Amino acid sequence: MFDRENWAEIFSTIKENKMRTFLTGFAVSWGIFMFCILLCAGNGLRNGMTGNFGNRSTNVVGFNGWATSMPYKGLADKRGVLLDEKDLEIVKQMPEVDIVAPRVSASVSTVYGQFSSTCQFRGVAPEQSKINGITIIGSRGRWLNDLDLKEKRKVAVVNEHVRDALFKGEDPVGKQFMANKLAYTVIGVFKEDNWGNQEIAYIPITTAQVLHPNSDHERVQNVNITLKNIDTKEKSEAFEQKLRATLARRHYFNPVDTRALNIWNRLTDYLQFLGIFNGISAFIWMIGIGTLIAGVIGTSNIMLITVRERTREIGIRKALGAKPKSILMSILMESVFIISVFGYVGMFLGITVGELAASILAQPEMKQASRMFANPTIDLQVAFAAMLVLIVSGLVAGFFPAYNAVKISPVEAMRE
Repeated sequence: MFDRENWAEIFSTIKENKMRTFLTGFAVSWGIFMFCILLCAGNGLRNGMTGNFGNRSTNVVGFNGWATSMPYKGLADKRGVLLDEKDLEIVKQMPEVDIVAPRVSASVSTVYGQFSSTCQFRGVAPEQSKINGITIIGSRGRWLNDLDLKEKRKVAVVNEHVRDALFKGEDPVGKQFMANKLAYTVIGVFKEDNWGNQEIAYIPITTAQVLHPNSDHERVQNVNITLKNIDTKEKSEAFEQKLRATLARRHYFNPVDTRALNIWNRLTDYLQFLGIFNGISAFIWMIGIGTLIAGVIGTSNIMLITVRERTREIGIRKALGAKPKSILMSILMESVFIISVFGYVGMFLGITVGELAASILAQPEMKQASRMFANPTIDLQVAFAAMLVLIVSGLVAGFFPAYNAVKISPVEAMRE
């Protein structure tokens, strides 16, 4: 649509008005740059905090029996509430419950060869891996299965800390170690999305209940469950009340006695977290859009000045036979060129800063910082969409004064 002469005219106009071009370009570049930086900061903060959840399920509610803190129906307070398999069956029947994963724990002394350590033994069901984000390391190992539970096998899946403390660099899979004078076969090494450096071994819960009396024989200490069709804080809290009331009927404690049944709700925490960051994201978008609007206003003002300065030129060109459409398009194409070039520069700088920050945070020594702020990058589609909005807004704002100018008769335009 535009030949070489048209582009030569655009570049000539830009060259003659360097300050105007710079002001227009700076407004565009700064608006896009700040918009990208704000989005990078928001995404980095969100990614850092959500990364703390890792691969663990976020829709988890855990509970364990404790002791009653008030009398109930003639029964004294300070009675212990002990959970068992019957409680698990009751909870499984609740329509909101998806996965039920009981657990018993005991601290035991472990020995392999000349090395020894104190390890946290946790008797669990196979479903525990889905709740805690457990990943098996290496190709030889595996996680617990239903047959391990059914046959009450003395097998263990150990974490990296147990491997390093007992086996000192050896591949532990297939080897046996002693725990409280009982031999366990290592079937896998796992990595878990969890804080701390505790030595942990997972064994079948049925094995733990039988072999370790100090883990409450034939009972369960803790239960983790995942929920379905619950997506608000209100629904999550309502389920807590329902769960406490359900187990209160079986264990005869007051449904409002929060000490009788200790409940921790990862889902509520996660939903609160999302609510906070949705608010932060909305605030960041408001600031970013405001910055873009400032860029649009700056671009529009410069275009108004451009049209005002070129009114006489427009009159001369019309007197020489130029069509209003060609004059209008030349003015708008000049603006498109300036906005596009400087907008790309601002977008490039903003994305580069985000990528540079992401590469720094990815370094091993920045591991602690990355728990709060990680991968501060943005989607390229969002950046390009923002720049497109800026271009279109600037053109729309400048179109009407340019259109009014080309409608003026040549004589009146030259008088201006």
